[in-house]
Amino acid sequence: MPRHAFLIILMIVCLAGCMTMAPDYKRPEAPVPAEWPAGPAYQGTSGGQTGPAATEIGWREFYGDEKLQKVIALSIDNNRDLRLAALNIERARALYGIQRAELFPAVDASGSVNKYRVPADISEKGEARTFTFYNANLGITSWELDFFGRIRSLNDWALQQYLATEQARRSAEISLAAGVASAYLTLAADHENLSLARSTLEAQEATYKLILRRYEAGASSELDLRQVQTRMEAARVDVARYTGQVAMDENALHLLVGSPVPADLLSDSLDAIAVPKDISPGLSSQVLLQRPDILQAEDLLKAANANIGAARAAFFPRITLTSSIGTTSDDLSRLFKAGSSSWAFVPQVTMPIFDPRVWSALKEIKVEREIALTQYEKAIQSAFKEVADALARKSTVEDQLTAQQSLVDATAGAYRLSGARYKSGIDSYLPVLDAQRSLYSAQQGLIALRLVRLTNRVTLYKVLGGG
Repeated sequence: MPRHAFLIILMIVCLAGCMTMAPDYKRPEAPVPAEWPAGPAYQGTSGGQTGPAATEIGWREFYGDEKLQKVIALSIDNNRDLRLAALNIERARALYGIQRAELFPAVDASGSVNKYRVPADISEKGEARTFTFYNANLGITSWELDFFGRIRSLNDWALQQYLATEQARRSAEISLAAGVASAYLTLAADHENLSLARSTLEAQEATYKLILRRYEAGASSELDLRQVQTRMEAARVDVARYTGQVAMDENALHLLVGSPVPADLLSDSLDAIAVPKDISPGLSSQVLLQRPDILQAEDLLKAANANIGAARAAFFPRITLTSSIGTTSDDLSRLFKAGSSSWAFVPQVTMPIFDPRVWSALKEIKVEREIALTQYEKAIQSAFKEVADALARKSTVEDQLTAQQSLVDATAGAYRLSGARYKSGIDSYLPVLDAQRSLYSAQQGLIALRLVRLTNRVTLYKVLGGG
C-alpha cells in the first residue's frame, strides 16, 4: 500500500476520535431540600453533630459485634443475589470491552486458493484452461471511521452501563449487610420473647397448681382456678408461637447468608449483641448523592445521554474502510517472492437520504433520557424520605424506651401488690391476672422497642449509603 494511503488512514483515525454529538452532561439539581427535616420529631438527630459520613465508615467498624461480623462476612461470600450482581458486572465489563473494540480496526490474516476452469468456447486460444491463484493477505474489513462520534457515543453508553452495574453491586452488598444484621437482631429478640413466654408459662403453671390445691381445700373459687388456667394456656400458645417464629427467623437468616449459620455465631439475647455505632447524617442532604443506588441511577442517566449522540450521528454519513496488503501468485512456490505483492484500498461512504426510522429512533432515545432523569430524581426523593423516616424514629425511640421501661417497672410493682392482696384475702384473683397480663405485654413491648432502636441504627446506616 502506498505511503500516502497510510498517512491518510492515520489522519482519519485522529480526526474520528475528536468529537461526539451527545449533549453536554450536567448533573440535575436534587429535587429535595438541602437540609434534613426539623421539628419535634427530629430533635437532636443532626444539628451540631460532626463526624465521618456513613459512606466513610466500613461495615466492620459499624457492626462492632464480632459474631455478627462473621455472619455478615459469610453472607458476602455465599449470598446468591450478591453473586448474581457480581456476575452482572463481569457481563457488563465484557460488553463494554466489545463495544470499545469497535473504535479500533480489526486486522485479519487470510490465505486462499482460487481455482477455476475456462471452457474452450470463450478461451482466447480456443482450448479449455484451468487457472490457479494463491493469495495471502493482511487487511482491515469494513472498519467504520467514527467521524461523527456514533461509535464513541455507544462506547460511552456501554461504559456507563458497566459503571451502573458496579454501583448496583455496591448497593446490593450494603442492603445485604443491613438485611443480615436486621435478621440477626430479630432472631435474638424472638429468642428473648420465647424465653419470656417460657418463664411466664412456668410461673402460670406454678400458680395454677397452687390455686388448684386451694380450690380443692375450699380456699379458692372455681372462677379463680379457671382464670389462671386461661392465662396458663395463653402462655402455652405463645411458647409454641415463638418457637415457630424463632425457627422461621433462623431460616430467613440462613437464606440471606447463603449457607447454614453455625450455632455458636447466633445470639439468644439483644443485650449480648454489641450495639451498632451511632452515626449522624450530617447537616446537608447532599450526602445522598453518594448512595450507590443514586449513583447507579445517575450512571444510567449518563448512558441515556450518550445514546442521544449515537442517534444524532445516524443522520450523517457513515464511512467504512476496507483495505488489505498481501501477495498473489499462480504458483505456490513463488507466493512470497519479489513481484507478487498486491494491495487494495476500498473506502465506502453511506449517506442517509430518507429513513423515517432514524427520526423515530432519536425521539425514542430522548424519551428514554427523560425516563432516566425521572427515575434519578425519584431515587433521590425516595432516599430523602428513607433518611427522614429513620431520623424521626431515632429521635423518638429513646423517649419511647424510657417510658416503656417505666411502664414495665410500674406494672411489675402492681403485679406484686395485687399478688400480696390476693394472698391476704383482700381481693379476688382477677386483679392479679390483669396485672400479670399487663406486665407480660409491657415486657414484650420493651423487647420490641429495643429491637426497633437497634434496627433503626442499621437502617439509618444503610439509607445513608454506609458500608
